[in-house]
Amino acid sequence: MRLTTAVALVVLAIGVPSARSAAQSSQATVQVSGLVVRGLDGKEHTVSPADLARLARHDTTVSVHRVSGRYSGVAFTDILALAGAPPSDSLRGQALTTYVLVEAADGYRVMFSLAELDGGFTDRVVLLADRVNGQPLPASEGPFRLILPGEKRPARWARQVVRISLGRVN
Repeated sequence: MRLTTAVALVVLAIGVPSARSAAQSSQATVQVSGLVVRGLDGKEHTVSPADLARLARHDTTVSVHRVSGRYSGVAFTDILALAGAPPSDSLRGQALTTYVLVEAADGYRVMFSLAELDGGFTDRVVLLADRVNGQPLPASEGPFRLILPGEKRPARWARQVVRISLGRVN
């Protein structure tokens, strides 16, 4: 009887985090703000799972330091388009002074120039990932994580992304 109870408790304990991850993933949002958010006159926009579902999915396999697995998500440039990022064909002159600030739930922040993320300047596809190895990201990483294939160190691979902002250097 004790063995059956112990096994049942282990099964429940293992099942709870995955159920929590699935629920967390379906309710996850990212705040996007920037130059001019489409249709919102520059106000902050909440990107929902429904918004992400309309975007093309991408996968990449990474193994750098303690980060490894097959990550799946949307192209970060598709998210930036929601914040009014200049399209590739007009990314020159003053538009090259645009920066992207990514903020995590714990206050961690990383910054990029828009050009280093744009497909017109690089062949890599930076992901805003929401899955790893076919499962929702664990709470320690998600609900969203930035993945930058080809970087030697994952220091800019922000976990638990909650806000993405565009700005311009004056």
